[in-house]
Amino acid sequence: MASPDGASGVGGSPEETELSITLTLRMLMHGKVMAGCSALLGRETVKRIREQSSARITISEGSCPERITTITGSTDAVFRAVSMIAFKLEEDLGAGSDGVAAGRAPVTLRLVIPASQCGSLIGKAGAKIREIRESTGAQVQVAGDLLPNSTERAVTVSGVPDTIIQCVRQICAVILESPPKGATIPYHPGLSLGTILLSANQVRGHSPTV
Repeated sequence: MASPDGASGVGGSPEETELSITLTLRMLMHGKVMAGCSALLGRETVKRIREQSSARITISEGSCPERITTITGSTDAVFRAVSMIAFKLEEDLGAGSDGVAAGRAPVTLRLVIPASQCGSLIGKAGAKIREIRESTGAQVQVAGDLLPNSTERAVTVSGVPDTIIQCVRQICAVILESPPKGATIPYHPGLSLGTILLSANQVRGHSPTV
């Protein structure tokens, strides 16, 4: 999920140490978002986000309802990319049929995280995830079941972009401190999965959540 990028951060501040780490963040997104029905992750938008964030962004291939978007880079670059995606999604959701902005719209991102790291994210008796919810104002839910044919779980984050970005930062801080245990079998979306839309009140989970 993440690995030290040399020893340049040793002895520095927590912020400096964080920036010396290479982070990989995987998100589960609806295939139609990448297929041109939304400008969110159209080719030009992805190109712009790559250039402006300095993060590497790849999108899984296939015609299935869902795709995996992988963002890799320094933590700073990854957070910039997530921020740009969240604000672009808010812009798309907040625009009325006539293209006029209709106000701030809550958005949802689904992170894909190794199950072995989810215990640290939830915390004892749910203390850590409750702390993240209260400090960021975002809604966070960890799926109770593994994603099909993998050792990963979906972590759903909902709110306005500002709260989502704070929430993703805190989630990443937890997973950087708690590396995955054992081998990770990554999730690959299949044709049999249900449709998942990235907008408020439209995410349909397929397992109990925390």
